[in-house]
Amino acid sequence: MVVGGFVDWRGNPIDRKVHGGVRAAWFMFFLSVVTNMENIPNMLNLVTYLHGTMHMGVSSSATTVTNFIGATSGFALLGAFLSDSYITRSRTILLFGPLEFLALGLLALQAYLPSLHPPPCNIEAELSNCEEVHGFNTVILHIGLYTWAFSEGCIRACTPSLGADQFDHEDPSESRQQSSFFNWFTFGISLGGFIGLILIVWLENYKGWDIGFGVCALLILLGLLIVATGLPFYRNQVPEGSPLTRILQVLVVAFKNRKYELPEKLEEAQENRNGLDSIEVPRPTNFLKFLDKASINHGEDGAWSVCSTMKVEETKIVLRMLPLFISSMIGYISNPLLLTFTVQQGSMTNTRLGKIHISPATLFVIPITFQMLMLAVYDRFLVPFMRKRTGYACGITHLQRVGLGFASMIVASAVAAVVERKRKEAAVQMSLFWLAPQFFLLGVSDVTSFVGLLEFFNSEAPKDMKSIGTALFWCELGLASWMGTFLVELVNKATRHGHHRGWLEGTSLNNSHLDLFYWVVAVIGLLGFLNYLYWAKKYAYRHNPRMVTPSADQDSP
Repeated sequence: MVVGGFVDWRGNPIDRKVHGGVRAAWFMFFLSVVTNMENIPNMLNLVTYLHGTMHMGVSSSATTVTNFIGATSGFALLGAFLSDSYITRSRTILLFGPLEFLALGLLALQAYLPSLHPPPCNIEAELSNCEEVHGFNTVILHIGLYTWAFSEGCIRACTPSLGADQFDHEDPSESRQQSSFFNWFTFGISLGGFIGLILIVWLENYKGWDIGFGVCALLILLGLLIVATGLPFYRNQVPEGSPLTRILQVLVVAFKNRKYELPEKLEEAQENRNGLDSIEVPRPTNFLKFLDKASINHGEDGAWSVCSTMKVEETKIVLRMLPLFISSMIGYISNPLLLTFTVQQGSMTNTRLGKIHISPATLFVIPITFQMLMLAVYDRFLVPFMRKRTGYACGITHLQRVGLGFASMIVASAVAAVVERKRKEAAVQMSLFWLAPQFFLLGVSDVTSFVGLLEFFNSEAPKDMKSIGTALFWCELGLASWMGTFLVELVNKATRHGHHRGWLEGTSLNNSHLDLFYWVVAVIGLLGFLNYLYWAKKYAYRHNPRMVTPSADQDSP
């Protein structure tokens, strides 16, 4: 009953009956709910805080948010490297999680003390009299934001991987539970966002940003305490040293051996040369045969002289994923741009429903509600139905699911452009609910591309690189956000003529050209989608996505 390669929180071998399974995964589900109760509403409403309270311009407030999203995802790579190389994933969460509590506390303090933020004013009506945040207060703002980004990045790199570790992919029943876990993990993200968009956005907009940030700090503290109580139940992957070092060793040794002829059959003894390589050996492939030269033993010993077949195949796996990493990153550029600018669109519409005033960020309840319903239906009904028709364990392949999401982003960009043009031409203020279609399409995108990419990078990564595989997913989203920032600046520069400002450099959306910018985003999304289809069609899965043996569905976390 012992599962190899895993230990409990004290470093002892684990027992399948005691450790892991659905019970242990529930702690990660709870953490995904709690963290996204504060992450999603702030990610969507932060542009309102920066523009309305800190008095940043339209472009600078949007780029600050996309930079924050990008930094969060980029820091995930650092957290993944530490958890895979030196400390376990559960310890990484508990070590860096408290920094998020401190960062949110600092932002709450800045929002509470009048001396740490600009004096209140209506930036739309009194633009010339509004003082933008500057000096020491800007430093405090960025320390709070990027400490928050660092901590959250470390948490999000480890949470889905730690949850997936609770299921053995070589066991048929646990393998299906692992696939179901990613759907329910994403459901937890949506559930947390649903609650946060109602509770946290209401607190921030009506009770004050200090109250909102303070409650968020308490939520992350609660999540960390719950995760700590689950320590006795987790299966912890044993850190096996830096996987990046092993990849570098293969590349260096293959280059050193470039003049050697590759024998028809390498010595089988090389396959398990190192003790690290005895758990899961990938099947040898014909991809990048040049790297096989790293396994040639010509009389020298040492990790930088000869590499095992395990190391070589691990390196091939990572390199084989890179074209999809890049192509899907390009396809994802439109997502963070649509998120941030749609909220600003909403602030220019009629946000009243009868006597109820609706915050633009709260409109995201619509796609999130759809996400939760679709994820539940998808996991419980569509997957079993499609599994019988297609033979794939997940109903459709990960990359097919991602492609559906990218297609919906293109349609969302086009719809957003049409709606923005109509808003600017309307004689009376447009209703907020005209934005519902683009929100809905963004929800479709998250249900498909978000979950598909998360499961793809986690399932295709080698066993001791799972956190890095997950971090590649978050890093991809972060790089897409930064590329979105670059696109905004590039478009502004290209459309700036003399005294005329760029399309997105207006003091408000009424004297900007967001509709034209949305068409640019749609074209880039289409080109990225076509590029993604090319690489997705060429990709060969590490594990056969089709079912090995049919059996009844198991309970999911």
